[in-house]
Amino acid sequence: MAPSAMNQWTRSLSDVQPVPYWLDDPGRPRPQPALTTSETCDLLVVGGGYSGLWTALIAKERDPQRDVVLVEGREVGWAASGRNGGFCAASLTHGLPNGLARWPDEIHTLQQLGERNLDAIEAAVARHSLDCDFERTGEIDVATEPYQARELREWHEEISRRGLADGVEFLDADAVREQVDSPTFQAGLWDRRGVAMLHPAKLAWGLKRACLELGVRVYENTPALTLKPFGAGMAVRTPYGRIRARQVALGTNIFPNLIRRVRSYTVPVYDYALMTEPLTPEQLGSIGWKNRQGLGDSANQFHYFRLSADNRILWGGYDAIYPYGGRVRAEYDDRPETYAKLAGHFFTCFPQLEGVRFSHAWGGAIDTCSRFSAFFGTAHQGKVAYAAGYTGLGVGATRFGADVMLDLLSGERTERTELEMVRKKPLPFPPEPFAWTGIALTKWSLARADAQGGRRNLWLRTMDRLGLGFDS
Repeated sequence: MAPSAMNQWTRSLSDVQPVPYWLDDPGRPRPQPALTTSETCDLLVVGGGYSGLWTALIAKERDPQRDVVLVEGREVGWAASGRNGGFCAASLTHGLPNGLARWPDEIHTLQQLGERNLDAIEAAVARHSLDCDFERTGEIDVATEPYQARELREWHEEISRRGLADGVEFLDADAVREQVDSPTFQAGLWDRRGVAMLHPAKLAWGLKRACLELGVRVYENTPALTLKPFGAGMAVRTPYGRIRARQVALGTNIFPNLIRRVRSYTVPVYDYALMTEPLTPEQLGSIGWKNRQGLGDSANQFHYFRLSADNRILWGGYDAIYPYGGRVRAEYDDRPETYAKLAGHFFTCFPQLEGVRFSHAWGGAIDTCSRFSAFFGTAHQGKVAYAAGYTGLGVGATRFGADVMLDLLSGERTERTELEMVRKKPLPFPPEPFAWTGIALTKWSLARADAQGGRRNLWLRTMDRLGLGFDS
C-alpha cells in the first residue's frame, strides 16, 4: 500500500461524524413518555425495534380490539433497526445457500413465504404511508476474484435446476459493470425482485406512528427489568412502574433476553459502516449505478453497499468484531481502525471517486446465532413468545418473526409454526473462553480462505459438517 494512497484514504475521514447517518435526521420524532404508573393489557411487546414494532402493528391489525402496549428501553429504532444498511430482503434464511443447506425439504415453502412477506412489507409501506424511501431495486452479489465468478455461475446453474432461480440473472464482467462500474467486478448475480432498499430509521419511526394510530400505547425510555408469572398472565417490572399482561412478546434480540435460558443462543457481533457525502451528478455518472440496486461482494469477509435517496454511498461490512464475553457496550459502536480499513477498500472498488469524503461512520451489534437465521420459541406455558438471531438480515425477516410470535401465542397450528425452521433451535454458543476462541479461529480461517481462492481449511470444513459453517 503506497503512503500517498493511505494519506488520501485517511483524509477522506477528516470530517466524519461518529454517529449513524440514518439517525442524524432533523425529522427524528420525539420519544413517547416513559411509563410512570401501572398498566394492564392483553399483549405486552418488549422492544421497540422492527421485531417489536411489527408484532404490535400486526397484533392490532389481526384484532383491533386487542389492548397492546409496547415498551422500549431507549428510543424506538435507536439500535440495530436504525443502524443497518437498509437492505430489506425476502430471504428468511440469511440467503438461499444457507436455507438450502439447512432446510432443503422446506426451501420452496420458505422462499414463497419470504416473497409474500416482502410483498406484505411493501403493502404496509403504502397502506400506512410509511415515508421510508422504499425502492424495490433488487440486489447484485458481485464477484471480485476469478474463483468467485466461477462459483456464482455454478450456483446460478444449480438453483436453475432446482427451480429456485426465478428473477435471478447471472451477469458476466461486462454486464455487471454496465450496471455498476468498478474495475474489481468480474461477475454478478442480480436478484431483481427479492430485495428492497429503504431508510431503516424512517421505517422504524413510521411503524411507531402507525402503531400509535391503531391504538398501541408506546412507552420509550422504559426498560423491562424482570418478567414473572402473575395470576393467569405475566408481570413485567420497569424502573417506574409495572405492567400486567395476558401475553408477552419479546423482541429484544441482542439485548439480554428476559428468559435466561434463551441468552446462550445469540452473541453480539459488531458491524461497521461509512456514509459518503452526496455524490455530484458527474461522480455518480462515473460509476453508473442507474438502477440503484443494493450490492454485496462474494468474499467471506464481504462488503455491502448501496445508494441513499440523496445519492450518498453507504459502504459497510468486512470487519465483524466479537467482544470477549459477549458484552453489548456503547464504546464498541465506534472503531476508527475499521473506518480506515473500509475507506481504503472503498477507493479500491471505486478509484474514479477519488476525493469523495465520508460524512458519517458508525457501528452496532448484530444478534448472531449459530445457524445465521432467526429462531423462535415460547415460555411460561405459552404465555410468552420470542424471536431472535436474525444475524444481520432482520429488516425484512422480523415481520415474518412477528407473525410467528403471534401464531405461537394464539396456540394455533399454521403454515409458519409447522416449519422445521420454527420448531427447532440452533446450537447454543459455549461459555467463555471457548466462544471467543472458536469465533476468533473461524474469522482467521475465513480470511485465509479469501486469500487462498476460497479453499476452506479443516476447521471450516468441520464447522460445515456440524451445521455451524459460515458463508458470510
